Amino acid sequence: MTQPTQQYDWGSIGGNEPPERTATARLPVPAHGSYDIGLLILRLVVGGIFAAHGAQKVFGVLGGLGLDETTRVVSGLGFVAHGSTLAWGLGIGQLVLGIFLVVGLMTPITAAGLLATKIVAAAVSWGSVPLFSADGPNSLELNLLLGGGAAALLFAGAGRVALDSGRTWQRRPLPYAWLSLIIGVAVALVVLLLLRR
Repeated sequence: MTQPTQQYDWGSIGGNEPPERTATARLPVPAHGSYDIGLLILRLVVGGIFAAHGAQKVFGVLGGLGLDETTRVVSGLGFVAHGSTLAWGLGIGQLVLGIFLVVGLMTPITAAGLLATKIVAAAVSWGSVPLFSADGPNSLELNLLLGGGAAALLFAGAGRVALDSGRTWQRRPLPYAWLSLIIGVAVALVVLLLLRR
């Protein structure tokens, strides 16, 4: 037995309307506590390591070099004219942004800033140091791991256990993530192309 046809009007064209299709209702993505705990752990580890590296550079604590030695190292990597400024900026930036990442504050731009430091670090040491830490000191491995962690947090966000909880960039993360990534890469390119002599 067939169903009776229904008339519909498309302006001046009439015809038979097929039975109305109903889309299945999509369920919202469930919020998993394990997801938030995983992001919290990632933030604590990645942000904590960045903050510790910043404190080493600025204050010379935790076995760090301090500002004078950091300036010498940065100048030796080709940033001769801006060695002192970059040493200060790198140290303070890693310290403050690392703390921001730990507490989950402005996560996309914070993670992009930290990613920019690792892009520069990997670019200036590429080919001159080993890839794995087992093959020698100052390897690329740590830079790649920290940069990858920052990039993951840039796109994943801070989770609900963060000061960013409920912010616009957490509710609609993708546009903010791409914008922050573009800014971070642009900063890294400016440092590499304009400040390195």
